[in-house]
Amino acid sequence: MDGWGNPLLPDSVLYEIFLYLDHVDVLSVGLVCRQWHAVAQDEFLWKELFYRYYRIAREVPRHPAAVSWYNEFQRLYDTIPCVEVQTLTEHNDQVLHLSFSHSGYMFASCSKDCTVKIWNNDLDISLLHSSNMRRYNWSYTQFSQFNSDDSLLLVSGVFMGPRNASSGEIAVISLENFTLLSRVRNKPYDVFGCWLNETNLISGNLHRIGHVTSCSVLWLNNAFQGVESENVNVVKRLFKIQNLNASTIRTVMVADCSHHDSPDLLLDYKEQLAASVACPCQVIDLCSDSDGEDDKPRQQVPLEPAAPDLPGDKREMAEDGLEQFLDDIIEGHVRHIMTEMEMESKVAELLARNRTKPPEPNLLSTEGSSSKKKYLIFTTGCLTYSPHQIGIKQILPHQMTTAGPVLGEERRSNEFFDSLDHVIDIHGHIIGMGLSPDHRYLYVNSRAWPQNCVISDPMQPPPIAEEIDLHVFDLKTMKEVKRALRAHRAYTPNDECFFIFLDVSKDFVASGAEDRHGYIWDRHYSICLAKLQHENVVNSVAFSPVEQELLLTASDDTAIKVWRSPRTARILQARKPKPRKLLFSWLMNQKS
Repeated sequence: MDGWGNPLLPDSVLYEIFLYLDHVDVLSVGLVCRQWHAVAQDEFLWKELFYRYYRIAREVPRHPAAVSWYNEFQRLYDTIPCVEVQTLTEHNDQVLHLSFSHSGYMFASCSKDCTVKIWNNDLDISLLHSSNMRRYNWSYTQFSQFNSDDSLLLVSGVFMGPRNASSGEIAVISLENFTLLSRVRNKPYDVFGCWLNETNLISGNLHRIGHVTSCSVLWLNNAFQGVESENVNVVKRLFKIQNLNASTIRTVMVADCSHHDSPDLLLDYKEQLAASVACPCQVIDLCSDSDGEDDKPRQQVPLEPAAPDLPGDKREMAEDGLEQFLDDIIEGHVRHIMTEMEMESKVAELLARNRTKPPEPNLLSTEGSSSKKKYLIFTTGCLTYSPHQIGIKQILPHQMTTAGPVLGEERRSNEFFDSLDHVIDIHGHIIGMGLSPDHRYLYVNSRAWPQNCVISDPMQPPPIAEEIDLHVFDLKTMKEVKRALRAHRAYTPNDECFFIFLDVSKDFVASGAEDRHGYIWDRHYSICLAKLQHENVVNSVAFSPVEQELLLTASDDTAIKVWRSPRTARILQARKPKPRKLLFSWLMNQKS
């Protein structure tokens, strides 16, 4: 601190900034550094420094919580978790996923070594518990999530089997005594699973209907499955959704809308400046084939009901559509020769038209309190097996518990599929998703398809870009906001593409990449702030939910690295006890 109470930036940083700006010569820089209090009071100077040093467009306003441009410069320089303070090497194979408890006291890690490890998050992180899941015929652990009161841990894994096997399992571990409470089948394994509330979790199952047609069933499971009776459900069907063109539902997560009207950070600059709740906007089309115009929002239309409540005559018309289609094929009226897969998908689509429930009321409706709304969010597709769409389905209050009719009594509902309430098309292969802490914004990692590409074979998706685009969607308006964040890269092709887990804190977003780095962006300014080095692919990142200046990264190099901000690293270094005994011994040796 200087005599004016201002925290000091190192002179070397100021020297670099001023040389970059070419405002003054070396002598002037030295003078400024000696008379720092004068510089710290010059708000116009810091504004110029900020925009030019970070290369931010002038129309971008200052962070709404900032009190000065100097403090903003200090924040982006001193509070980014980019200083490596510890490396954890207890895993002996690729580390795939990291997750923090809501309190921040613990975190869990999953690995190709088939263990899930639970760590104590202290100044020096230590291992609390390790569970080897190979005894349950697992091949590896891939994902974990703490429930809302941090009493239970959901762990998702992959079964041993042939290379193209897709079965997995979800285990629930008590954090009181680290005992295994229950196991739930999960297919495909990259559904991952998630908590809906403190005691209920969501899993998936996949039923093949044809070569490229299937249906995904999402189940609500009770974490405590030891208590079963004819009156108590431990599992209940949540949704049954038809899949076309070899696609499946994957990567489920639940967004709680209770904080949408008072978000931690508003990403719309006009909304920030107005300091008021956003007005309902026309839903834009995120399905546009033109993904090259980054500055223009992609247009979106509300998803058309797949199957409205059809009266008797219209239902017969839907059935007649299939009959007409088959007659056209027999009589040779189809415009082009259809492949077997194209024909199967078309027949499946026509069959489902009168067997799909109508979507729920518009998600953008202001009727009722948003505090009770929850969305189920997942990746899906309609053109090919690679996940290229985000499906959104509202979870109604009566669906949030396993209480109700005993399984098997709802047989009539099996005659129907559930429609999606909203679909966002990314026009590329989705490789990661994460929610902001307030669940207002959805961040999506994707690798784009070539512009204006046409998919003729669902088993041959288009090639994907090496550059990863990090898109941001507002779940209150269902619009894409800001331009895609860029910096990180991936190299594996479509058929080997894997998930890269990202994480979002109040002010930052971080992601792994295949270029052996983790990356950190500022959410407000949309600029990349740091690259975090590993020896191999970075699979997962995780911010502490109570301290965004602490970040963990996990890599194929088997290491978990702990990163703290420069400010925190200085404080922790100052707290370390000085080696007085060594100093005393050295002095005694000098005397002798």
